[in-house]
Parts: sequence; structure tokens; C-alpha cells
Amino acid sequence: MLSGIARRESGSARAMKTPHLDLLLDILAQPTAPFREEHVIATVTRVLEQAGVPFFADPLGNLVVGAASHAEYLRLVRGERSEGPSTEPLRVFIAHMDHPGFHGVEWLSPRRLKVQWHGGAPVKHLTGASVWLADSHGWTGSGTLSRVKLTASKRSIDTAEVHISTPLDLPANRLYGGFQFRAPVWRSGKRLYTKAADDLVGVFAIVATALALFGKRRAAQPIPFLGLLTRAEEVGFIGAIGHFELGWLAQSQGRRPVVCVSLEASRTLPGAIVGKGPVVRLGDRRTVFNPGTLKVLADVAEQILPGSHQRRIMDGGTCEATAATAYGFPSIGISVPLGNYHNQGFEGGPDCKRPGGPAPEFVHLDDIAGELDLCRALMKTGLPWDDPWKKQRQLLQKNLRHYRKLL
Repeated sequence: MLSGIARRESGSARAMKTPHLDLLLDILAQPTAPFREEHVIATVTRVLEQAGVPFFADPLGNLVVGAASHAEYLRLVRGERSEGPSTEPLRVFIAHMDHPGFHGVEWLSPRRLKVQWHGGAPVKHLTGASVWLADSHGWTGSGTLSRVKLTASKRSIDTAEVHISTPLDLPANRLYGGFQFRAPVWRSGKRLYTKAADDLVGVFAIVATALALFGKRRAAQPIPFLGLLTRAEEVGFIGAIGHFELGWLAQSQGRRPVVCVSLEASRTLPGAIVGKGPVVRLGDRRTVFNPGTLKVLADVAEQILPGSHQRRIMDGGTCEATAATAYGFPSIGISVPLGNYHNQGFEGGPDCKRPGGPAPEFVHLDDIAGELDLCRALMKTGLPWDDPWKKQRQLLQKNLRHYRKLL
């Protein structure tokens, strides 16, 4: 089942309206790999065009959602409005369109393709593992892995051979792929199993948020929202870094605040469990995030998802908030807990034949619905971005007044 979506349901699902669920399934069903995000891009652009949501591609091929052009982007960054500059911060939501996978390198025989892997991967039980293949036109076939060589660190795949089921009359370098399971995506109760939830769930969240913000009518004033859908995150934030290097966001300095919000599907860890709600991400493996903007996010989560969200430093990996932080932008993160991170069978489950071997990633619909709630709530006007610790400071001052006589 290389194409299509398996929709087996073994339970009820609350949260997501059918159009949004269909969009999520459609995005998850697309083939993708680092530098080969074209089908995700095509799906997203079709949806945005139909809804009349403005977007454009930057020089790196990243998709920018919420502005129709570079000029409109800069007007948002500078806070330009008819009645004067806006001090409402520009929220820049970031998610990546790729997932670890391989590129074809050369044909060794009519049915043997040498491939180069890009990004993380399981390192056990790889011989004979099923893989899918695609090109710019769509799915092209399937095969199995052999002669797998690991990287020097032994933490991922370096090169391998793919034995193709049916010979393909295509140049090797046009092909790419990843691990194959019973379907690109299928549903069991409130869980979604898929070849790639990281970070297509984040892509979906940005698109769904844009659809909710822009609707069928354009707002009278510019909406302080940008979505940045990036390429090649899995090999070192390449699309995000390229975008920051353009210097476009830096033009906000001295004009309006910018807050970067990383949306990720992040490895489930103690304190960040699949199905327990979205995670207010306190940091990643590289750094903790901005305490002021994080305070706003944490308070919003307490208000709209009391008892239905989680808080943790998600140090199972790094995310694009680290890249934004490196470029001087206040950054926060929201994570959807992810089972079988990078298709590694940590949690096992359907289609995981052996522990630690290839396995479908999985996420929970309630966690995704909660992430959408947080994204929309962060877009509300009047949040205390300029002084997020004011109420806490007032409580501390009250305590000081109470005990001052004992000093």
C-alpha cells in the first residue's frame, strides 16, 4: 500500500473536525526526505491556494505562510499598519517538511540501487527491512535493504543497497525513500501510525492555524503571524539557517518584537507521554528556551489546557528553536510526544518486528488537537509579552511586604 491512507478505527476520536483530520492524513501520506520535500510542498500550497491564505517560497525553497511576497513579509516584520507601527509581537511558527530518508546514488544492477542516508535512523535489524521509493512524480515502488553501513558514530545509517521489487527505468539520483510499513498512515483509536510524523504534524499545525486565522476573509489589518515551513532540518536545520541568513527577520530589530515558536514531534520521554497532551517545551538537547516568552506560553497552557498539557525539557533531540536562538530571536517550543522517534522501535507496536528495529512513528490525536489550541491561543492580542513576569513579581513584592518587619 504505497499510496492511499488506511483509515481503520478501533475507537472514538474526539477532538478534530473532519476537514482538519483529512488534511492531517493527507500531509502524513506524502513521501518526503531531506531536500526532497516537493510532495509536502505541493499538498500544502494546494490547500493554501484554495483557502486564499497568502504564502510564497523563499530563495531556499522554504514555504513562508501568512505573507504573499518578500515585500509583504518585511511589512509584517516592521509592524507597518495604516495607523502606525504595531508593537504586537510577530509570532513566527516553524516546522520542517522533511523526515530522515535516503537518496539514490547509482544503479549497481537493474534491481540494486546504492543509496545514501540523510538524518537519523534505526541501527538494528536493518537487513531485509522494507522501504518505499518515490521521485518528483510520486511513489515509484518498493524494495528491501541490504549491505547496510552505519556512520562512524554508529548512530545512523550511512549507505546501503536497496533491492528493488520491480526494475525502474529512472536515473538513480531522482529516487529517494524511507522505511515502509502497511500504509503511509493509518489510525487505531486515537493513535496515528505513520512512516513520518516528525515533523509533518508540525507542518499540519501551522497550516491549520493559518486556515483558522485567515479564514475566507482577509483581516482589516495585517495578522502578526508567519509560518516558516523549512527544508532539510534533519541534517542540521539547513532550511531554517538559510532563512535566518537572509536577514529578513533581523529587520524587526528596533521596530517590533519577534517570537519564534518551534512546533515539533519529539521523542516521548518520562514526563512527556503520548496521549497526555501537548508539551510546553522548556528546551531541547542543546539549550533551554527564552524564560520570558516561555512564561507566556506556560500561562496560556494553564489557562486553556488545565491538566491536559505537559512540561518538559525535551532533550531527546534538538529543534529549530535552537537555530532561532542562535540568531538572537526569543524562542519557545510546543511538542507533540512521538513514539518510535526516527522510526526506531523504542516503544514497539504494530509493524515493529523486533525491538530497536524499524517501526512506524506514532502520535495521539488529542495531543495534536491540544497543540492547535495552543497555537491559536498564542495569537490572541494583549498577551503580556512585554512584561510576562509582572504578576509573579507582584506576588513576590507582596510577600516582601508581609515579612519586611522581620528583617
